[in-house]
Amino acid sequence: MRLFISILLFTLSSIFAQQHANSIGFYVKIGEPSPEFTLTFPNGDSTPFADLKGKVIMLQFTASWCSVCRQEMPHIEKDIVQDLKCDELIVIGIDMDEPAEKVIKFAEDMKITYSLALDPGAEIFGSFADKNSGVTRNVIIDKNGKIAHLTRLFNIEEFDAMVEKIKILLK
Repeated sequence: MRLFISILLFTLSSIFAQQHANSIGFYVKIGEPSPEFTLTFPNGDSTPFADLKGKVIMLQFTASWCSVCRQEMPHIEKDIVQDLKCDELIVIGIDMDEPAEKVIKFAEDMKITYSLALDPGAEIFGSFADKNSGVTRNVIIDKNGKIAHLTRLFNIEEFDAMVEKIKILLK
């Protein structure tokens, strides 16, 4: 009976999480493979998604003009990048439709150590969510390249749940 109740609760929480994700403009669903993309960085380097597979990946969709993003970034730096630092975790911010110079200054201003990639025309963002639905958003991708967790805006309880999900995926 306990096992049945545990399975039921897990199933219901998964359904609720997916309904929440869909209601906030995501196209992707938890458990589905991540869309393919190539990250291009301000220095001109690029990395295809295929090169990241095998690791837990956190994508933070952000922009310098986003006050909520600026509120969230110190938490990402401290609670994820610094506290969970390991070879199995990759954290990358994807800056929505801003030039390289602005993205470099944004990273410096925020004092983050994780990389910010460029997203001209919000093309990468648009493969995960409706381009008009806004940032900040986080997408957690498991080691198999599947969507494992989705967040929108910054809420400390939701953020803490995301950190816990990352810890579970790293085990």
